[in-house]
Amino acid sequence: MNYGSQLSLSGVLTALHRQDVATNNLANLNTTGFKPEISMTRQRDVVRAEDGKWALPSDAMIERLGAGVQLAPTLTNFAQGTVSPTGNDLDVAIDGSGFLVVRDATNGAADRVRLTRDGRLGRGASGLLVQVTTGLPILDQSNRTIPLADGPIQISEEGLITQDGARIAQMAFVDVPDRRSLQKQGDGLFIPDASAVTGRVPASGRIRQRAIESSAVDEIDALMKVTSAARDVSANLGMIQYQDRFMDRAINVLGRVA
Repeated sequence: MNYGSQLSLSGVLTALHRQDVATNNLANLNTTGFKPEISMTRQRDVVRAEDGKWALPSDAMIERLGAGVQLAPTLTNFAQGTVSPTGNDLDVAIDGSGFLVVRDATNGAADRVRLTRDGRLGRGASGLLVQVTTGLPILDQSNRTIPLADGPIQISEEGLITQDGARIAQMAFVDVPDRRSLQKQGDGLFIPDASAVTGRVPASGRIRQRAIESSAVDEIDALMKVTSAARDVSANLGMIQYQDRFMDRAINVLGRVA
C-alpha cells in the first residue's frame, strides 16, 4: 500500500469511529440521564517523532505530508439534561452537578461503588431503595443501603429521606473532582477510579423529587455528526480509489517497456 492510501485509510477508520459514537448518542436520545460521548481525533506524528528515533534516515517531503490522523480518548459530555416531572414519589432528578451512589455486587463480585444520574428509583422486594432499571441498591452517606417502609416519602434537595416526619436516611449525593476519571459501564452507571472514590466531594447541584433528568443528547447535533462522519468516510474511500488508479497507470502505462 502506498503512503497516500495509508493516509486516507487513517481518515476512514477515524471517521467510522466518529460515526459509531454519534450513532450511539442518537440511539440514546430517550435514555434517562444519558450523557453523550464526544469522539476526538488528533494528527498522528511521523514515525521518527512517534518512536523517538530522530537519528534514523527519512524523507523530508513525506514527513511534511504528515502521518494522517488517529483516535484520541473519547470524552463524555456531562451537560445538564431537561428535568421532566413524573409525579412518582421515588423518582428524583439531579439539577446541576452531582451523582447518586449505588452498590454493584453482580456476578458474585465484591461490592463496587458506582455513580449514576438515572434517578428512577423504587422499593425493591427486600424493602430497600433501589434503581428500577438495574435493581442495584442506593447508598447513604455511610455507604449503607436504605430500607423503606410502605407509604409516601419526602426527599429534600440535599437527598434527605423522611417518612411520616421521621428521618429515614441521607442519600449519598456526591461529585468527583475530575470527571475524566469516570468510565461508562452501561445502564447509566459510571465507574469511578480509586482517586474518585476517596476524593469525592458533596455535590453542588440539587435533587428534585417526582422528576427525572432526560437524555442530554442534542438530536440535531448528533444527526449532523453522523452525516458528517459518513461524508468523510466516502471522501477518504474516494481518495483510496484515486491512489489505486494512479498506481495502475504508473505500472501499466508509465512503467511499460516498449
